Amino acid sequence: MPTSTERFGRALLENAVDFGIELRPDKIKRLYDYYDLLLKWNDKLHLVAPCSPEEFAKRHVLESLALLPHLTANARILDVGSGAGLPILPCLISRDDLRATLFESSPKKAVFLREALRNANSRELARVTMARFEETVAPEAEFVTCRALDQFQRLLPTLIDWAPGGSTLLIFAGADLRRQIQGRLAGAKACSIPRSERRFLVSVRKI
Repeated sequence: MPTSTERFGRALLENAVDFGIELRPDKIKRLYDYYDLLLKWNDKLHLVAPCSPEEFAKRHVLESLALLPHLTANARILDVGSGAGLPILPCLISRDDLRATLFESSPKKAVFLREALRNANSRELARVTMARFEETVAPEAEFVTCRALDQFQRLLPTLIDWAPGGSTLLIFAGADLRRQIQGRLAGAKACSIPRSERRFLVSVRKI
């Protein structure tokens, strides 16, 4: 009987093409390691809702990797509300040129994120800031990403104000949040997440 990690890996390989993702063997191994680490921590920290290995591969990892075509070479990224490391950790694992600052207010989740970065050999490419993003000054960056921020609709105006000028916001959203973003920011574009009619990646450049 296949292990959870084997099922996760099979789902990655079987569904990557639908998401426009090409995964090298060495990157797949590091994604396996990330998944194994998350399983060890999840019962205690509730990093993600319980789901099958196949759903985690598609709904979390491959969906996160949908960011990659939007990220320029050597991009600096601010990931807000990192939690389980989604979307930024799969992206850092897949692209060695990316640099990131992960914002997470939970001390325990921040410990997990630092361990996950160390485990993925990405510690020198990223750092964890244990704070609410709105209580910090945003570092210089070309991109701001966010996937699962608590009270997102309420905090959206704050996130927009906080983002560095000239940066591109890349926000995972349902239909209601997509409409809110497009109502606040002219030029916001939404593309559907593969295999979903209700999930979108919204991109907009802050002037």
